[in-house]
Amino acid sequence: MPYETDFLSNTGSFVPTTFIFDVARLYEVEVTSPEFKELLVRLYQNLNLMAIVLNTKSTGYYLGTELNSSNQYYNPADPGNPINQRPGFITTVNIGALGAGVTSVNHGLAVTSTWKWMKIYGAATISGTPAGYPLPFAGATGNNIEVTVTATQVVINNQSGVVFTDATVILEYVKS
Repeated sequence: MPYETDFLSNTGSFVPTTFIFDVARLYEVEVTSPEFKELLVRLYQNLNLMAIVLNTKSTGYYLGTELNSSNQYYNPADPGNPINQRPGFITTVNIGALGAGVTSVNHGLAVTSTWKWMKIYGAATISGTPAGYPLPFAGATGNNIEVTVTATQVVINNQSGVVFTDATVILEYVKS
């Protein structure tokens, strides 16, 4: 699929994948020439683009420890200022087997009252089958799976009638 120039459909970070410098020409350029200065400008522009992309990407590591996700969230103290943003953090909590009723697992975070949960999501699976349920889950007849987070634990209330062999919850948050 070709790259579209429509801003609304391409709001992510993109780095050119084509080599834009002719190596043979680099050896021919005189260090004191205007061409060399132009080359330096282009190299710095390319390096700047790579730095911007690396700084705005969303990190795809789902580890059992806290990680800065590189996501940036608005700051309610200064909502109109796109420069004054709050960094996002992510951690993954291995729930393990998820039976009927309430299951509580420590998440290991030092949560304070200034933290804000941005996303709470995950999945539960049944070993040996292709079956998987999203967490949280809203069943048709009230057989829901609710996921809540306290200062110390991830609490799952499984009223689905299904027993799962493995579950994982992902927490995304800001600290102020």
